[in-house]
Amino acid sequence: QVQLVESGGGLVQAGGSLRLSCAASGLAFSTYHMGWFRQAPGKEREFVAAVKWTGVSAYYAESVKGRFTISRDNAKNTLYLQTDSLKPEDTAIYFCAATRRDSYLYTPYRYDYWGQGTQVTVSS
Repeated sequence: QVQLVESGGGLVQAGGSLRLSCAASGLAFSTYHMGWFRQAPGKEREFVAAVKWTGVSAYYAESVKGRFTISRDNAKNTLYLQTDSLKPEDTAIYFCAATRRDSYLYTPYRYDYWGQGTQVTVSS
């Protein structure tokens, strides 16, 4: 059974940082491309960042580029998202997801497995 479990969310002031983690089990983690998405109340789920299975190629939404960093540790079956210089508009539930599809990683429908999400709240 595939499980993706996010952690590390919380309440932080604007300008602060959080490190989100996604622990994977039940799948060959090192063979999956991984992504982070977020969903704010009343809004659609949106792409945040993705990283290919090697960890070398990473992609970011324009809204987070330069502030967020995605990384992975294949030995620990764990995905990370370092979020810096947080803004109130970053407030959302953050989800990690896994796929073996090699393209359009910014699209939620390309992903096969999802975690339950972790709440990030940024106060002004």
